[in-house]
Amino acid sequence: MLSEKVMKETALRYGAKKAAGIAVADIPFRREFRRACEANSCGKYGKCWTCPPDVGDIDELIARAKTYQRCLLFQSVSDLEDSFDVEGMLEAGRRHSEMTRRFWAEMKPQMPAGTLMLSAGGCGACDRCAKEDGEPCRHPEDALASLEAYGIAVSEIARLGGMKYINGADTVTYFSAMFFMEEDACGK
Repeated sequence: MLSEKVMKETALRYGAKKAAGIAVADIPFRREFRRACEANSCGKYGKCWTCPPDVGDIDELIARAKTYQRCLLFQSVSDLEDSFDVEGMLEAGRRHSEMTRRFWAEMKPQMPAGTLMLSAGGCGACDRCAKEDGEPCRHPEDALASLEAYGIAVSEIARLGGMKYINGADTVTYFSAMFFMEEDACGK
Protein backbone atom coordinates (compact mmCIF):
# COMPACT_ATOMS: atom_id res chain seq x y z
CA MET A 1 0.00 0.00 0.00
CA LEU A 2 1.09 3.56 -0.71
CA SER A 3 1.19 6.21 1.96
CA GLU A 4 -0.43 9.59 1.37
CA LYS A 5 3.06 11.00 1.75
CA VAL A 6 4.22 8.95 -1.27
CA MET A 7 1.11 9.99 -3.23
CA LYS A 8 1.82 13.68 -2.47
CA GLU A 9 5.50 13.29 -3.37
CA THR A 10 4.50 11.65 -6.66
CA ALA A 11 2.17 14.52 -7.56
CA LEU A 12 4.90 17.05 -6.72
CA ARG A 13 7.45 15.09 -8.76
CA TYR A 14 5.15 15.34 -11.78
CA GLY A 15 4.93 19.11 -11.44
CA ALA A 16 2.15 19.90 -8.97
CA LYS A 17 2.80 23.07 -6.99
CA LYS A 18 1.06 21.67 -3.90
CA ALA A 19 -0.65 18.44 -2.86
CA ALA A 20 -2.71 17.57 0.22
CA GLY A 21 -4.78 14.76 1.65
CA ILE A 22 -8.37 15.63 2.56
CA ALA A 23 -11.18 13.71 4.25
CA VAL A 24 -13.97 13.24 1.69
CA ALA A 25 -16.53 13.84 4.44
CA ASP A 26 -15.26 17.45 4.60
CA ILE A 27 -15.61 18.14 0.86
CA PRO A 28 -18.48 20.44 -0.16
CA PHE A 29 -20.53 19.08 -3.05
CA ARG A 30 -22.94 21.32 -4.96
CA ARG A 31 -25.72 19.99 -7.19
CA GLU A 32 -26.14 23.46 -8.69
CA PHE A 33 -22.81 23.14 -10.49
CA ARG A 34 -24.67 21.12 -13.10
CA ARG A 35 -26.58 24.28 -14.08
CA ALA A 36 -23.27 25.97 -14.84
CA CYS A 37 -22.40 23.04 -17.11
CA GLU A 38 -25.80 23.30 -18.80
CA ALA A 39 -25.03 26.96 -19.58
CA ASN A 40 -22.18 25.52 -21.70
CA SER A 41 -19.68 28.28 -20.97
CA CYS A 42 -16.79 25.92 -21.79
CA GLY A 43 -18.44 24.64 -24.99
CA LYS A 44 -18.18 20.95 -24.02
CA TYR A 45 -21.71 20.28 -22.79
CA GLY A 46 -23.01 17.28 -24.74
CA LYS A 47 -19.75 17.08 -26.72
CA CYS A 48 -17.60 14.98 -24.40
CA TRP A 49 -18.36 11.60 -22.80
CA THR A 50 -16.92 12.75 -19.46
CA CYS A 51 -18.88 16.02 -19.36
CA PRO A 52 -22.55 16.55 -18.58
CA PRO A 53 -25.01 15.29 -19.46
CA ASP A 54 -23.19 12.10 -20.55
CA VAL A 55 -20.94 11.77 -17.48
CA GLY A 56 -24.01 10.79 -15.43
CA ASP A 57 -26.63 12.03 -13.03
CA ILE A 58 -25.22 14.60 -10.60
CA ASP A 59 -26.77 12.90 -7.55
CA GLU A 60 -25.25 9.56 -8.57
CA LEU A 61 -21.82 11.12 -9.13
CA ILE A 62 -21.89 12.89 -5.77
CA ALA A 63 -22.99 9.65 -4.09
CA ARG A 64 -20.13 7.76 -5.79
CA ALA A 65 -17.53 10.32 -4.67
CA LYS A 66 -18.87 10.17 -1.12
CA THR A 67 -18.23 6.42 -0.96
CA TYR A 68 -14.50 7.15 -0.65
CA GLN A 69 -12.82 8.21 2.58
CA ARG A 70 -9.82 10.20 1.36
CA CYS A 71 -8.89 12.50 -1.48
CA LEU A 72 -5.47 13.58 -2.67
CA LEU A 73 -5.89 17.08 -4.09
CA PHE A 74 -3.13 18.68 -6.15
CA GLN A 75 -2.76 21.90 -8.10
CA SER A 76 -0.71 23.47 -10.85
CA VAL A 77 -0.12 27.20 -11.09
CA SER A 78 1.03 28.74 -14.38
CA ASP A 79 2.10 32.25 -15.25
CA LEU A 80 0.25 34.17 -17.97
CA GLU A 81 1.32 37.14 -20.09
CA ASP A 82 -1.70 39.04 -18.73
CA SER A 83 -5.23 38.34 -17.51
CA PHE A 84 -6.47 38.12 -21.12
CA ASP A 85 -3.94 35.46 -22.19
CA VAL A 86 -6.49 32.86 -23.30
CA GLU A 87 -3.87 30.89 -25.25
CA GLY A 88 -1.71 30.74 -22.12
CA MET A 89 -4.69 29.51 -20.08
CA LEU A 90 -5.43 26.78 -22.63
CA GLU A 91 -1.78 25.71 -22.75
CA ALA A 92 -1.61 25.65 -18.94
CA GLY A 93 -4.77 23.50 -18.92
CA ARG A 94 -3.19 21.12 -21.44
CA ARG A 95 -0.03 20.84 -19.31
CA HIS A 96 -2.11 20.26 -16.17
CA SER A 97 -4.07 17.52 -17.93
CA GLU A 98 -0.84 15.88 -19.09
CA MET A 99 0.62 16.09 -15.56
CA THR A 100 -2.55 14.49 -14.18
CA ARG A 101 -2.41 11.70 -16.77
CA ARG A 102 1.25 10.93 -15.98
CA PHE A 103 0.47 10.91 -12.23
CA TRP A 104 -2.53 8.63 -12.79
CA ALA A 105 -0.54 6.28 -15.06
CA GLU A 106 1.89 5.71 -12.18
CA MET A 107 -0.73 5.54 -9.41
CA LYS A 108 -3.41 3.45 -11.11
CA PRO A 109 -1.52 0.10 -11.07
CA GLN A 110 -0.75 0.63 -7.38
CA MET A 111 -4.31 1.51 -6.36
CA PRO A 112 -7.33 -0.79 -6.07
CA ALA A 113 -9.74 -1.01 -9.00
CA GLY A 114 -12.39 1.65 -8.67
CA THR A 115 -10.10 4.40 -7.39
CA LEU A 116 -11.52 7.64 -8.79
CA MET A 117 -9.30 10.17 -10.59
CA LEU A 118 -10.77 13.56 -11.49
CA SER A 119 -9.11 16.43 -13.31
CA ALA A 120 -9.78 20.00 -14.39
CA GLY A 121 -12.21 20.73 -17.18
CA GLY A 122 -13.10 18.19 -19.85
CA CYS A 123 -11.29 14.91 -20.37
CA GLY A 124 -8.68 15.87 -22.95
CA ALA A 125 -7.50 12.30 -23.59
CA CYS A 126 -8.25 12.79 -27.29
CA ASP A 127 -7.89 15.85 -29.49
CA ARG A 128 -11.53 15.36 -30.47
CA CYS A 129 -13.94 13.38 -28.33
CA ALA A 130 -15.60 10.45 -30.12
CA LYS A 131 -18.91 11.79 -28.76
CA GLU A 132 -18.78 14.54 -31.38
CA ASP A 133 -18.67 11.85 -34.08
CA GLY A 134 -21.46 9.78 -32.54
CA GLU A 135 -19.00 7.05 -31.52
CA PRO A 136 -18.27 5.39 -28.17
CA CYS A 137 -15.32 6.59 -26.10
CA ARG A 138 -12.07 5.50 -27.77
CA HIS A 139 -10.13 5.29 -24.50
CA PRO A 140 -12.51 4.68 -21.58
CA GLU A 141 -9.61 3.47 -19.40
CA ASP A 142 -7.95 6.89 -19.82
CA ALA A 143 -11.03 9.13 -19.73
CA LEU A 144 -11.17 11.55 -16.79
CA ALA A 145 -14.18 13.54 -15.65
CA SER A 146 -13.80 16.92 -13.99
CA LEU A 147 -14.12 17.85 -10.34
CA GLU A 148 -16.95 20.20 -11.32
CA ALA A 149 -18.86 17.42 -13.12
CA TYR A 150 -18.98 15.65 -9.74
CA GLY A 151 -20.35 18.80 -8.10
CA ILE A 152 -17.17 19.62 -6.21
CA ALA A 153 -16.74 23.23 -5.14
CA VAL A 154 -13.11 23.61 -6.21
CA SER A 155 -12.58 26.97 -4.49
CA GLU A 156 -13.72 25.38 -1.22
CA ILE A 157 -11.78 22.12 -1.56
CA ALA A 158 -8.68 24.20 -2.28
CA ARG A 159 -9.00 25.86 1.14
CA LEU A 160 -9.40 22.44 2.78
CA GLY A 161 -6.08 21.44 1.23
CA GLY A 162 -4.35 24.65 2.34
CA MET A 163 -4.14 25.89 -1.26
CA LYS A 164 -5.14 29.10 -2.93
CA TYR A 165 -7.79 28.97 -5.64
CA ILE A 166 -6.47 32.22 -7.11
CA ASN A 167 -2.69 32.60 -7.00
CA GLY A 168 -2.27 36.23 -7.98
CA ALA A 169 -2.52 38.40 -11.05
CA ASP A 170 -1.48 36.91 -14.37
CA THR A 171 -1.65 33.29 -13.18
CA VAL A 172 -4.05 30.42 -13.77
CA THR A 173 -4.57 27.55 -11.33
CA TYR A 174 -5.92 24.07 -12.08
CA PHE A 175 -6.78 21.21 -9.71
CA SER A 176 -7.03 17.42 -9.86
CA ALA A 177 -7.97 14.89 -7.19
CA MET A 178 -7.69 11.16 -6.61
CA PHE A 179 -10.37 9.59 -4.39
CA PHE A 180 -9.49 6.42 -2.48
CA MET A 181 -10.23 4.43 0.66
CA GLU A 182 -8.21 5.13 3.79
CA GLU A 183 -7.04 1.51 4.00
CA ASP A 184 -5.52 1.95 0.52
CA ALA A 185 -2.99 4.32 2.05
CA CYS A 186 -0.88 3.34 5.00
CA GLY A 187 0.09 6.28 7.16
CA LYS A 188 -0.59 9.89 6.33
